Amino acid sequence: MAVSMETFAQWKNTTLEKLDQSRKGSVDERARHVVCLLNSQERFFTTSSCSGRIVLMDGPPEGGVVQKKDCRWLFISHDPCRSEDLVSALSRSSGEAVLKFEAFVLHVQCHRLEDAQLLHSVAVNSGFRNSGLTVSRSGKIIMAVRSTHGLEVPLSHGGKLLVGAEYVHFLTQKANQKMEENFRRIHRSVRCPLPGRLKNSTASETLLRFFQILQAALTAESPDLQRAEDPAVTPGEQENQAAVYRRRRKRQQSQTHAERDEEDSCSLDDCLDLFS
Repeated sequence: MAVSMETFAQWKNTTLEKLDQSRKGSVDERARHVVCLLNSQERFFTTSSCSGRIVLMDGPPEGGVVQKKDCRWLFISHDPCRSEDLVSALSRSSGEAVLKFEAFVLHVQCHRLEDAQLLHSVAVNSGFRNSGLTVSRSGKIIMAVRSTHGLEVPLSHGGKLLVGAEYVHFLTQKANQKMEENFRRIHRSVRCPLPGRLKNSTASETLLRFFQILQAALTAESPDLQRAEDPAVTPGEQENQAAVYRRRRKRQQSQTHAERDEEDSCSLDDCLDLFS
């Protein structure tokens, strides 16, 4: 049973008024336009986000699995990095150092299960196939937008480096390749004008593929959304965008998993149809 809109609004206000508790202390610029779009909707709000990062963590000696709360952060970057920086950071290791690449992730609290299902459909259609949702006993519905590609490699034990500089260089290349692929999944090199309140944003005009499909989905559910953000869009264009998304969603619901995987390379063209 869904909580009341009043209760959900209270949860939203409490969450959004809190100080950012992340290590960075602010929303990543590459994720900002998606976060702003979701938080502008009364039935959604974001609880955390990260556009992707390369991390070197140092856990306690003989500590088993490295847990973030118990570790020391030797290095972190939200952009491709240099192997020299990782080698330098490894020299400060005194425990179990682990190199990790973590892809784009976004956690969104949704008012109703139907809202979470809509967001899940958008995420999967955008290529984030590891997405899923959870429901707490208190009725909180959290949708996690996640990708499948990652990297986690132990590099030291008891403060002693287990590999040479050549292998660290190799891992750096692999981590950077995954970071670039992460950016491609986010951006997909699609250029079009930023809508409404985002026009003055410092974010690039290269919009998120996820953002585009999400906006189309929200327009399909609420025809007034697009016009409220961009008065130049006519009612006919709004209906065309909504109809394209509804047809695409219905078609994909009838496909098998194998057919959806095969169609993935064509889904961007479908997305572009929304803006033609």
